[in-house]
Amino acid sequence: MSHTPHELAEEFPDKVERIHQLRSEDPHFARLADEYHEVNRAIHRAETNVEPCDQFEEERMRKQRMKLKDEIASKLN
Repeated sequence: MSHTPHELAEEFPDKVERIHQLRSEDPHFARLADEYHEVNRAIHRAETNVEPCDQFEEERMRKQRMKLKDEIASKLN
């Protein structure tokens, strides 16, 4: 599989240690990070036509990823 963009470590390179810490200490953060990862992978599969979907579904997933990223960012600050 090719490299997947938008991984949390790439989005927040200066917060990698904090992400690992919160994943182990905060169940809500761990759930957010897992959900972000799932949505990100689904978007990548759609973009690479492994699991194609219509443009509306892809847009919905992108919005969901952005919402999750915003919530994760708020917890990292």
